[in-house]
Parts: sequence; C-alpha cells; structure tokens
Amino acid sequence: MDDQTGVDMARRKSTIGARARQAGEDGIGTAPPSPYLQRRLAFFDPLDDATMAQLEAQVDWLMQDIGIAFRDDPKALEVWRKAGARIDGDRVRMEAAQVRALCKTAPREFTQIARNRTRDVVMGGQNQVFAPIYGAPFVRDLQKGRRYGDLDSLEKLIKLTYMHPNLHHGGLVICEPCDVPVSKRHLDMLYLHMTCSDKPHLGAITEQSRAQDSVDMAEIVFGREVMDQQCVIMGNVNTNSPLLVDKVVTQAIETYCSRGQGIVVVPFILSGAMGPVSTAASVTQAMAEALMCCAFSQLIRPGAPFVLGNFLSSMSLKSGAPTFGMPEPILSNYAIGQMARAAGLPLRCGGSLTASKIEDAQAAYESADSMHSTMLAGANFVLHAAGWMEGGLCTGFEKLVMDADRLGGYQKLGAGLDSSPEALARDAYGEVEPAGHFLGSAHTMRNYQTAFYEPALSDSENVESWEEGGAKDMRQRAYERWTSLLRAYEPPPIDAGVKEELQAYVDRRKSEIPDAWY
Repeated sequence: MDDQTGVDMARRKSTIGARARQAGEDGIGTAPPSPYLQRRLAFFDPLDDATMAQLEAQVDWLMQDIGIAFRDDPKALEVWRKAGARIDGDRVRMEAAQVRALCKTAPREFTQIARNRTRDVVMGGQNQVFAPIYGAPFVRDLQKGRRYGDLDSLEKLIKLTYMHPNLHHGGLVICEPCDVPVSKRHLDMLYLHMTCSDKPHLGAITEQSRAQDSVDMAEIVFGREVMDQQCVIMGNVNTNSPLLVDKVVTQAIETYCSRGQGIVVVPFILSGAMGPVSTAASVTQAMAEALMCCAFSQLIRPGAPFVLGNFLSSMSLKSGAPTFGMPEPILSNYAIGQMARAAGLPLRCGGSLTASKIEDAQAAYESADSMHSTMLAGANFVLHAAGWMEGGLCTGFEKLVMDADRLGGYQKLGAGLDSSPEALARDAYGEVEPAGHFLGSAHTMRNYQTAFYEPALSDSENVESWEEGGAKDMRQRAYERWTSLLRAYEPPPIDAGVKEELQAYVDRRKSEIPDAWY
C-alpha cells in the first residue's frame, strides 16, 4: 500500500466514522427504532432430552406430591378446590398433567398495546422486550452521589426510558419515590408513566387496591372497549420462595387476570437460601412455583396473558449476599428458557445485573455476562435490562444509559446474520481490485450508517483525540449523555381530557387513602 492510498483510507475512515457518530448522538439515530426485537438468532438450548425429562419429572413431583402453599387468601383456596386440587391446610397439590393442561390455555404470544400504538410490544415467541430496573429504593449519579429515590428522580428516569430507543417498555418502579407515602406513591408512579411516556408499562401489585387503581387508571387512558379486547397493562409479582404464594400474588392475579390483563410471576430464589444450593433443584422449584401460578391465573380467566419468570441467583455462602454474572445463574437462564419454551409460555428472566456499587469493571463484567445469557436464553421480557446496581438496591443514572447503549448491540445480535444479496456484496468485488480496499466502494457508502452497531458512549478514537476531548471515561460520557437527553426531552402528546381525568382520579384516591410510610 503506497502512502497516498494510506492517506485516502484514513480520510475515508474518518469521514465514515464521523457520519456514524453523528447519526448515533441524536439518541434516536437516523431511523425510527423498532418497538421491540423480533429475533432471528437461534435460541441456546443446552439440555439434552434425558436431562429435560429428569428436570420435568422433578417439576411434576413438586406440584403433585410436595405442593405449593397458597397463604392468606381463602378465595384462592376455594378456586383450587373447585378445580379438583387436593388441599391440606393451605398446601395445594394437583396432578401435573392437569396443571400443564391449564397452562396451555395461556397464550404463547400476546401484545401489550401502548398509548402510542407504534410502540406496542409482543411478548412471547421470537420477540424480546427490554425494560429498565425495577424496585430500587436508592439512586446514584455522578454529580449527587447515592441517595434515596424521590419523585423527581423517578420522573427523570421515566423520561430517559421514554427517550432511549433501546428500551421498549417503561416497567414501573424505576426507583422508589421515597418522598411519597407508600400507600399513595403508586398513583404518582402510574400518572408519570401515563403522561411523561407513551411506551407500555406495568401496574402496581403490593396491595389489591393498588392493583385495582392501576387497572382503573389504564381504563381511563385506553377506554373500556379497548381494554376488554387487549392487554394494556401487566402486574409483576414474586412468589415467596420456597414453595409459598401469598395473597399479594393471588390477589394481583385475580385483579389483573379477571380483567383480561397480563401477569408476570417470578420466583425469586437465592440458591442455598430460598432454594437448594444446587442449580438443577432451584430451576425445577422455580418452574413448579411459576406453573402453579400460571394454572391459577387460567382458573381465574382462561386465556389471560401470563409471563413465566425466573430470578435465580447464586449467593456468597459466607455472607449470604447475592452474586451476579456467575456461572450458576447463567446456566439457570439457559435451562429455564428451554423449559419455558417447552411449556409454551413467554419468559421473563435476567438483565444487566451486578452487585457492584458503581459503574466499574465489576459492574461491566457481571452485567455483560448476565445480559448475554439472558439474550441467548431467549427471555421475551427483560426487566432490569438497564440501570441495575448494588444487587438491585440502587438505580444508576449513568448505568441506565450505559446499559441501554449496549442493548443496541444485543438487538443487532438478535437480528441474526443478514445473508441478503446486499449483504453478500457481490458488486463490491467487481469494483475493488485485489489488494485494494473497500472503504470508498459504492457498497460501503450505501451501508456505512447501518453496517456496524456504533455505541454512542464508547470511544474508539486514537489517544490523542481522546485527550483533546478531555480524557473522559465512560461514566463521565454517560453523565453528559443522560443530562443532554433530559434537556432535549419533549413530552409525548396526550389528550387533554384524558390527562385531566387521570389527575382527578389521582387526587380523589389520595384524599381517600390515609398516609402510610410502610
């Protein structure tokens, strides 16, 4: 290669890189984002037939011989009794074949519609939907440090989730607004999601009246007729592993599913504490708990949307602290993904999980390993896909946009290998001579904006350019990114009458509910 050719290549590379960065720095990019990932990449199914049969037999044994306790909800026990289950106190046992038959009435795939119908998401099948962290009482950012979450932080996080093209779903509790009484904060959270964003989101579950408020407010937004026909909101609940389903779960199922809305049920198992120390046993326990809840949802209303969840973590047997990105929970993601597909149910698991307190190397390694296994396992709904720190206790503003940036790469991976005539680039071989280069070819110029995923927060330039730009690390770039996004935020349009009715509902319910801080 002569000197002039080298100069030309460098210039073309610089021009292409600059154009790509320009396209990526707008947040949305040059084309409207897909509202969810329609995956073409094959799932990773590591279990052979013999192992699958062993695990399924253990799931069946747990459901029909060991049983699951359904506690503090006599109505739920009566539903089971009428269905022919064996009831011993609050322990429910049912023939596995009957449980699995009930689960078959849940849809393999369903749509949760959004206020903006271009943002509808499809749960199940080949589809993957990314949502931010859920439930953290603390927030952290580079300027203000770690602090309790509040309503202002939640509003900012909802706006960031709305603006980022790689987050398809709003979740609900991106952080806990700890400056509002527990008894009333669900109303503020729902109002913010319904007005500051037009992406789909979850409803409240911690008490039955809060679940009912969620359903009632969703009906204000979508109307009774639409809600009678479509899933517009879902609840996300955890079983009390091991082998216990309390009234928070059953009443949430009753409230959402009786109205034809969706429910996500997630056994939360720290192996060695809420499940046996062995991964295989914990996986089968998670499946048994979730399938029993699915069967219960179908007894409430056949065909109600149901998502089977798994949150299985290893733990330090010295301190009891959960650990993330470890081989055992990664294996559990793969196994539960294969078993959920065999059961014909949409799956929720994994995310960008870490025990790290800040966005450091530990956070990067653990989050990447956890999210990559979630991706390969084929999780259809990924809660905690962005923003998770400190074992889920803290939402990081920088972590949210850093994780979301990487989700774009996972979306490119999930789309699979493009083998179209344009991708095979035969015309480029006719244009470029042996020992030439493709940087200036017509094929490259047609495709330079979309050929490679360009993460907005990564710096791939030479060290001189990096130093001239202030030698900023990823955390600093992420801070600048999210503050820039908030400055550019414009609220999505909403019918003024709907907004007024939502505000009136919130005001009325707050006047009826006494303050409670726990």
